[in-house]
Amino acid sequence: MTAPGSSLRIGTRASDLALTQSGQVGEALVAGTDHAVELVHVSTHGDRDRLSPLAQIGGTGVFVTAVRQALLEGTVDVVVHSCKDLPTAPLEEITLACYPVREDPRDALCARDSLTLAELPAGAKVGTGSPRRAAQLLRARPDLEVLGVRGNVETRLNRALGPEADLDAVVLAASGLHRVGRDAAISELLPVTAMLPAPAQGALAVEATTAALAEQPWFAQRLDAVDDPATRAAIAAERALLRTLEAGCSAPVAAYAELVDAETTELSDADGEGTAGVLCLRALAIRTDGSQVVEGEARVALDLAVDQLSGPGSVPTELGEELAADLLSRGAGEILAEARA
Repeated sequence: MTAPGSSLRIGTRASDLALTQSGQVGEALVAGTDHAVELVHVSTHGDRDRLSPLAQIGGTGVFVTAVRQALLEGTVDVVVHSCKDLPTAPLEEITLACYPVREDPRDALCARDSLTLAELPAGAKVGTGSPRRAAQLLRARPDLEVLGVRGNVETRLNRALGPEADLDAVVLAASGLHRVGRDAAISELLPVTAMLPAPAQGALAVEATTAALAEQPWFAQRLDAVDDPATRAAIAAERALLRTLEAGCSAPVAAYAELVDAETTELSDADGEGTAGVLCLRALAIRTDGSQVVEGEARVALDLAVDQLSGPGSVPTELGEELAADLLSRGAGEILAEARA
């Protein structure tokens, strides 16, 4: 990567979605330089075992460990992750260097006959591989039959929309459908008030080794240029909450943070004065059958130009930790312990 005109090697899973999002990020990173992009396919545990539930094969990290190893071995220069798959524990040798602008964080219902969630008939079969989605579906519609599904985007869509469909609907991340051009399959974008997203859903995370950042000034500059401060702040809050709850990506936990104008919130003028906005964080832990939920909301004034936006002691991180502590004080730990049992 040191020579002018050389390729930036991006480690990526080989699914259509992973290749698409890695290619998009790669092109943004080399924009305005004389470097090209090379996508290096890496097979992960999650890709090799496409049938078992994620929690059964390891949950957090099943799509991450192999590409991180390629980064540490020097066979790739950078890796692009779906941020919701990324473990919250940091690695000393690797820097989470960039968060591009977040895509739509919502979940999408893809149903036969373009039905909405409210229009699905009693007893309808809905597929998802996410305990979080399953629990919130059952909370909204206890009459549904929610079934586990896995596979790439097309495999899951075909379960509801294909010629041999055996389900009435499936629920997928809207961001993935947008990125691979399958918006037409969406029958309803589920509002966050009804289906709170997974922590970091819709966001991408770009990792590089600390050594590469020190040795490649142009690369560090391009990462800074592509990094979106509002996304970084929101993801820091959501991941801090997840880490404090000691929950993985397959746990029935939801969190969503967004930066809003101070004038649109209920904070006092003194709280919002001189800030870029207010970071609002909503979160919940829910029993897998949807019968019990502990939820809450917290907010804090934030200046993107002044405040530290991620890492220990940052304003967003402390917001996530504080809301997690509140949820734990009201029984979230018992719900999560039951889900792990």
